[in-house]
Amino acid sequence: MNRKKVAVAGATGFVGTAIIDSLLNDYQVRGLTRSVGKISQAAKDDPVEWTYCDVHSSDSVNQALEGVDCLIYLIHSMMPSSRLTQASFQDLDVLIADQFAKSASVNGVKQIIYISGLMPSDYEESQTSKHLESRYEVEQILQNSKASLTTLRCGIIVGPGGSSLKILINLVRRIPLMGLPAWTASMTQPIDINDVERALLMCLKNPEQYEGSFDIGGPDVMTYREMMQTTARTMNRKRIMFSVPIIPISFSKRWVSTFSGVSIDLVGPLVDSLKHDLTVHPNALQTKLIDRCESFEKSLKNSMDRHGFPVSNPRQSFRSIDQQSIRKAKRVRSVQRLPLPQGKNARWVMEEYLRWLPKTLRTILRCEVTDDNLVSFYLRLMSKPLLVLRLDEHGTDQNLVLKIVGGLLANVEESPNGRLEFREVLQGQSVMSAIHDFSPSLPWYLYNITQAVAHLMVMKAFGHHLRNLCERPPNLEQELQAA
Repeated sequence: MNRKKVAVAGATGFVGTAIIDSLLNDYQVRGLTRSVGKISQAAKDDPVEWTYCDVHSSDSVNQALEGVDCLIYLIHSMMPSSRLTQASFQDLDVLIADQFAKSASVNGVKQIIYISGLMPSDYEESQTSKHLESRYEVEQILQNSKASLTTLRCGIIVGPGGSSLKILINLVRRIPLMGLPAWTASMTQPIDINDVERALLMCLKNPEQYEGSFDIGGPDVMTYREMMQTTARTMNRKRIMFSVPIIPISFSKRWVSTFSGVSIDLVGPLVDSLKHDLTVHPNALQTKLIDRCESFEKSLKNSMDRHGFPVSNPRQSFRSIDQQSIRKAKRVRSVQRLPLPQGKNARWVMEEYLRWLPKTLRTILRCEVTDDNLVSFYLRLMSKPLLVLRLDEHGTDQNLVLKIVGGLLANVEESPNGRLEFREVLQGQSVMSAIHDFSPSLPWYLYNITQAVAHLMVMKAFGHHLRNLCERPPNLEQELQAA
């Protein structure tokens, strides 16, 4: 009997590392990762089929999902994948999820299981954090795939190597006197990583029964303050805690980042989401799961060493290799979310960009478009182009790619895969403009203070131009175009 093939996207992250071995008894497992360190260290006899996957490349993702029956989707863009990344994690999450949703449909993937976050009860009406918005957007995008979608919504997942738990443990371990901001009074419902694993296996084995979104959580519903108190008691350390509700959220983020030893880029979005009560809404999966769920205190003990330090994620062993590889490659990724006027598509946005840019910068820039799909940008009075791009003929009206094939500002020998992409997302609500794998010819420090800054300014102005078009009545735009 042929076993189903399960692909785990984000297989070297905290959750992926914890669950992947449990799948091997019943499934063929393909671990998808963009970690060159993991690929280089994978043993030849490893039962997991480790596959390098460039999550921003349609060809790479399509190949990674070939022959796959189920996709476990664990990707969150909190860590950089390029030496320079000009993008919010939210926009990166949307772009990557859209690629996986499309590739899953192309490859006939039957089921997607997405590990998401708990949502507040008043999510539709409330001003939620970008972290929660991102999780919800990814869920909506994956729903548009032809595969059935199961979303497991979790609060803090407690286990060795978890970033949220590392923050909590380090705060309590390092600070004897703690002034607690208002968000520490919010309610949460942590869950042990092994219970997440049990829920995932239940959904894999019963895909028809568990299609949809399911909140899952452990037996303890508590405030973040109570979590800190439990952590201090488990460490056998006396900690004085008192409420200081007037602490500004910006100061709170810096305070948490400094004492936890975790980057502000990771801490910021997490702290923003803590203002909500995030607890489980009753459902059939939670009912079957809860009786055997681990308590927060026991999960915590299993996630610390005997000295009260958080157990590190096994990924730490090859993270330095990845960081060195990213730095050495000198690649640029720049992603901007653009508004899409009603009735327009990504092809129109690309064509409008090619009209708008030389018109806006007419005193210094000109653009030539030739019949062989070449687009060349020149400085006025210069014969050699700054950039030369070629339109990929395999694109659609909803997703187009301009390959960077030359120009004074591009090092195409170093990176032949540089490209500018226009992709429609969220059912036509927006278009993503994305530069991938671009290698500048300018010295790196000079590029960062010139070309990189100029690109952001241009895309911000173009986004403003599109917003103005969105606000115009449709008949006015038609009259202006006719004129």
